[in-house]
Amino acid sequence: MKKLSLKKFTLCFGTLCLTTAMTGCQTTEAETVVSEATQSSVVMPASDQTNQGGWVLNQDVSDEFEGTKLDEDKWFIEGQHGDYYIWKGRAPSQFVPENVIVEDGKLKLRTKWEPDYDFIKESYADGGMGSAPYGKLKDGTPMPVTTAGVLTKKRFLHGYMEVKSKVGNAAITGAFWAIGYEQELDIYEQMGNPKNKKGNIREMNSLATAHDWSPPAQRPTNVFQHVEPLPFRTADEFHVYGAEWGVDFLKLFIDGRLVHHFTQDDVGTDWVLNNPMEIWLDSEIFHWLGYPHKEELPVDFEIEYLRVWQKPIDNLLAPAFFGFEGPILFEENPRPLTMVPEDSNNNDYQKFWDFDETSAKYLSIIEGDYATGVNSLELRQIDKNETVEVDKIRAVTPEGAIKLPAGDYILSMKVWADKGRVAKNVYINFEGQDIEVTFDEIDKLERRQWITLEKKVTFAKDSGAKDKLSIEIHKADLPKKRMGTRLRIDDIEMKAVK
Repeated sequence: MKKLSLKKFTLCFGTLCLTTAMTGCQTTEAETVVSEATQSSVVMPASDQTNQGGWVLNQDVSDEFEGTKLDEDKWFIEGQHGDYYIWKGRAPSQFVPENVIVEDGKLKLRTKWEPDYDFIKESYADGGMGSAPYGKLKDGTPMPVTTAGVLTKKRFLHGYMEVKSKVGNAAITGAFWAIGYEQELDIYEQMGNPKNKKGNIREMNSLATAHDWSPPAQRPTNVFQHVEPLPFRTADEFHVYGAEWGVDFLKLFIDGRLVHHFTQDDVGTDWVLNNPMEIWLDSEIFHWLGYPHKEELPVDFEIEYLRVWQKPIDNLLAPAFFGFEGPILFEENPRPLTMVPEDSNNNDYQKFWDFDETSAKYLSIIEGDYATGVNSLELRQIDKNETVEVDKIRAVTPEGAIKLPAGDYILSMKVWADKGRVAKNVYINFEGQDIEVTFDEIDKLERRQWITLEKKVTFAKDSGAKDKLSIEIHKADLPKKRMGTRLRIDDIEMKAVK
């Protein structure tokens, strides 16, 4: 496969988002159009060389590793300027920025034996697998190994991700993986020369795993896993490793060949891959596979490229957030360095649906009943002698969740109602536009099935920085007698009128 310089062409959309599927930001339809001439100059996934899937390269999280240094507009380097995101490496090894090298058209993540390195004076606790200080073993034996780790500054939702890589010939891992809200996907963990036969990471295997980091995040966290036997040693030669991540499936590829296929039907609500993710490339000591020998080092985990493709979509809202799967992202702000995947706190980078104290008694985001993903918004059953305490029950987005220009749109949502009495109407308010949209006669819908409802909406002006959306159920629209049914909402979308 030919090497591609991303600097030789420009895709024709003018924001940081390829489509709204990438993150929590929005684009116009015009910004998601790619000309045929531009597309013809772009290499395609090894699994789809003729681009039958309609893939478009996402340049914000793709890199050909040309030049002499890593592009810090795209990448966070662990330890750079003294900053570490989430962790400092798997002790006894430590990530250090000097081991991140770009040369010969490759990213090289180096592992070195450095007895004079000033290791951080703290320990890393690895769940049930053990704990050790950096730079030495638990018994005090020196293990002065430095490694490297990098991750993309931008996240994306769904697509095809691919690297061409070769791991180092030592007891040190090479990993191509991704994390997002409450989720982790290890496309591969490999090791060139493990020192014992424990575990399923061998010199001729590639291990793929998905982890559920929803609280309580306790090991074992893996929800599905696949070990692919290889006809080659991972440290001997470069090969192409890819993963196609869809709404309800994951396909794994090696050298363009499909090797395994997971679906949501296989794991049910353990399907955790529902939110945007950032990509990591790193090397670590896995102490249960033995320690690298001084004589083996230095070694490099080499990556010739990272490429991520996505398919343009016409939904202009953030799918994960408006599908009630996780937070909306404000990627113009940096990620907090201590923000772990299981963090459900609002901060400048991620924000969640807001329920006032009274509304939270009736409305909640639930798991297990959904149109897509694993969650939906539910108005619970009202007990027979219960009086609803407020005139309006509300779920509200953060400010800035709606970022659309003036124009005509189709607003849609999916609704599910159980049998029995149900609320008559659902109201969607665009706060900042002074628009209220009524989805009426909910009580007349077919029951126990997801039904898509649509309304036309006109924005007379561009969205402002404080624009937000609210979902309301009015007390006046609830049954006069007991509301003996549940009402659920999922997958709120907006599309430009063509």
